[in-house]
Formats: sequence, C-alpha cells, structure tokens
Amino acid sequence: MATNTLRLLKELSDIQKNPDQAIYVSYKEDDITNVKALIIGPPDTPYEYGFFEFNMQFPRDYPTSPPKVHAITTNGGRTRFNPNIYAGGKVCLSILGTWRGEAGEQWSSAQGIESVLLSIQSLMSANPFENEPGFEGGGQKEKNYKKEQEQYCHKIQHETFRISILQRLEGYMRINPSTGRVNPVEDISHLSPAEREAEEQKRTHLEPFTDLCKRLFRYYYHIYMRTISKERERIQDVRHFTIMPFEYGGNQMAGKFSYHELERRMNAVKAVIDAEGEMWAKQGAEAAKKDEGMSASLQLQFSQTYQHFLTKYEGTVMLELVEDNPFCWRMIYIGRPMTILDGGLFRIKLILSQRFPEEQPRVIFETPIYHLNITSDGVPYYRPRKADDIKSHIEALIEVLENEQLSPDPRTWMNLDAAQLYFGKPEEQREYRKSFRRAVQRSTEY
Repeated sequence: MATNTLRLLKELSDIQKNPDQAIYVSYKEDDITNVKALIIGPPDTPYEYGFFEFNMQFPRDYPTSPPKVHAITTNGGRTRFNPNIYAGGKVCLSILGTWRGEAGEQWSSAQGIESVLLSIQSLMSANPFENEPGFEGGGQKEKNYKKEQEQYCHKIQHETFRISILQRLEGYMRINPSTGRVNPVEDISHLSPAEREAEEQKRTHLEPFTDLCKRLFRYYYHIYMRTISKERERIQDVRHFTIMPFEYGGNQMAGKFSYHELERRMNAVKAVIDAEGEMWAKQGAEAAKKDEGMSASLQLQFSQTYQHFLTKYEGTVMLELVEDNPFCWRMIYIGRPMTILDGGLFRIKLILSQRFPEEQPRVIFETPIYHLNITSDGVPYYRPRKADDIKSHIEALIEVLENEQLSPDPRTWMNLDAAQLYFGKPEEQREYRKSFRRAVQRSTEY
C-alpha cells in the first residue's frame, strides 16, 4: 500500500474515532482520495450550528502537495457564504495554495486533513466581514464599516438556516418547502426489473451525513428557534440583503429576509424527524412479528445488555422492551442514595432503526428533567464510545445523568437557560441546583 494511502487512512480514521463535534469526514473504501467533509458552524457566530459540506481531492503526492477543496454548500453555486468561500466553491486559503498569504502560512507535509478543515472553520468567525483583504480591522481607507459588518452577519445567519440546514434536511427527507409535507415516493412499477432494483438500492442508500444532520438538528432545534424568534422581531420580512463592497456578479449573497417562513419550515422538519422515530418503532414491531431483519439479533443484544446492567448497576438501572418490541428499548434510572439524583426515577426511551448503526438511536427522556445537556422536550446530548454498541449508548446516557462537572463547551448545551445558571454567579448556580433537584423530586410523578 502506498505511503500516501497509509497516511490518508490514518488521518481519516483518527477523525472518525474522535470527532471534535465540529468536523466529520466520509469516504468510500475503494477511493479514499475523494473525501467528503462536514463542518459544523461554530457557536456565537452567524454560522452557528449550520451544516457546511466540502469535497476534498487528494493528489498522488500527498502530503507533499495539499488537497484540492471545493465548497458544496453554496445553494447550487448561487451563494457566497464568506469572503474566502466563493459561490462557485473555491476556498481561498494560503495552506491550500489558493491565496498568497504571509510567509510561513503555506502548505507543509506536517499539515493534514484536520488542519485544513480547522482552517476553514476558523473563517466562520463572529465577524467574517474582516476576512476580506483591505477590510481587516473594520475599514478600507479608514472608513468605518460597522453597519456593513452587522448587515453581513445578519444575512449569513439567515442563509445558514435556510440553505445549510433547511435546504439540506428537506432534501434528505423529500419535504416540500412550500407545504412542509413529505413528497410521495415516485412509482417505479413501470421500470424493468433491473432498473427497479437499481432504483431501490439508490433509495435505501443514505447520503453520508444524513443521520448526523438529523441528530444535530434534534440537539439544536430549540437554539435555532430561539435565534429565529429574536431576529424575527428585529428584522423586517421581505427586506432585501445588503450587497457588500467586496461582493459582485455571481459571487455574492443576494436575497431577502423571511424569518416567519424559516420558523414554519423548521417546525415542519422537526415534525417529520419526530414522526420518523415513531415509524421506526412501528416498522420494528412488524419486523419482530415476522422475525425479519435484525429483530432476532436485537432481541439477543437486549438479553445480554439487560444482564450486564442488572449485574453492574444493581438497583440503579433497569431495562425493558416497550411492548416487547426489540427496536424500542426503555431504560429506567433510579437515583443513587446520597447523590444529587437521590429519590429520582427517570424513564428514557431508545428507538432503533432497522439500519442501526448506520442510523443511530433516537433517544428521548420520557420523564421531564432540568439539565443543561438535555433539551426542554427531552433530547439529550451524549456521545457513546462505540456507536455500534447499544450498551455504550446506555452507559453514555448514565454518564450524562451522573456527571456533576459539566462541560463548558457550548456545543453540548441543549438548554441555554440552564447553562446560563450553571456557569453563572454563585446565586445562579444555586438556582440551577434547586431547579435540578425539583425535577428529580417530581420525577416519580410521571
């Protein structure tokens, strides 16, 4: 195996094993020189929690030469998301050789996939206006561009919602943006057997980031809606975007604001994703009746996992199948004595797809809880050590509940009000603990 192939495989494997919650990669084993990457927009920027896709092509002499990177999230080549990320897909970075840069900023073989993607992510700053040469520090020829900077951020934020999140998810799930309804699957009965088989395989194939984006949407939905509600009050609908001094022709971000429309489409996407989880449970129940697919395997996994937690967490964790459905598990957590969870009883449901682990479980806290890592409607942020092991998912959920030293990383904050208290002043921290304990005490009522 060639040296550059070994290098690529190691880099890709390292990213996939330990994603930093912002950078993801996908590739086909028969062509690892063609890599798809997804960058999640950083918090507290106009790109916040958007989904930005890039193609990376690696030359034969990599890492002597850098990869070629092409932006995919451009609204079909019509939208420029950054002074350095063009509508046509060009990414201007000195380490890629697409921008002159300063001495020492050029590519070297010590750099790699992660450094390239982190460099692109760094362009998605709180004030991307200043990425344009000549406009650093706020102005060209000492002119104050503060108003333009704000207008630029406003339209990027709007299009992050519309293009990078909604357009992508609506495409994945065949949602009509105008009605919010799922378009019917096209009839293929008129095709030849070979054509039907090819079309069915195409339909069952998932785009590499489909499930990831759905999961992230469930995490950040309330944060999206919070921002949309705030901007809807501040920015008038149908107001046209301001064209920036460095935008021109087909290399710009043109359009108009419509936050009411974004709110409607966000709610429609959430409804479809929620319904999809319930559909998994129904399909799983039908498969179990017929003893089809992976139902027998899941039944065995449940028996083994049940015994594991019965032994390791005696009196704390119990498992059951919801209505004897091996695709729908329920974890019952009983708070340990002398801990902040003492007296609590929480029910958590895990719904599995017949495509598991390609599609990860949909997890919901059936018992309400006040926690900065869990949304107000019960969606937890958690990271299993082994995505293909249900036991690992359950252990990660236990860790979410029992961990008293919560992460300061805002990407893990699912309840912003709770996070503000937890990381606030001493009196605010006390209020967080009181609210948490109240939820624990009420948990037995559900």
